[in-house]
Amino acid sequence: MVKAIDAAAFAAAMAEKKTLVVDFWADWCGPCRMLAPVMEALSEEMEGKAEFVKIDVDDNPELAREYSIMSIPCVMVFKDGALAGKNVGFAPKDAMKEFIEKNL
Repeated sequence: MVKAIDAAAFAAAMAEKKTLVVDFWADWCGPCRMLAPVMEALSEEMEGKAEFVKIDVDDNPELAREYSIMSIPCVMVFKDGALAGKNVGFAPKDAMKEFIEKNL
């Protein structure tokens, strides 16, 4: 399951050095809505490998600025508190899974 979090929950997860797959999105974004079921399916398939979360860039603009997010959807993989990989735009399930596994 992909859990919606805010900046405070993100900071706490980063402090714990969790492995995170973060989907930066917005409700008005068509490609973001297309990516949502892909991320949901991958979160179930890859359970235990990483925590899947989503962050609304409209509600958390400080994180969007901090990570220089200019286009969404933007999926970032964080490992041990550091950015391991970044993918911008919609990607089909197989491509997204490959990107995530490469960066875990």
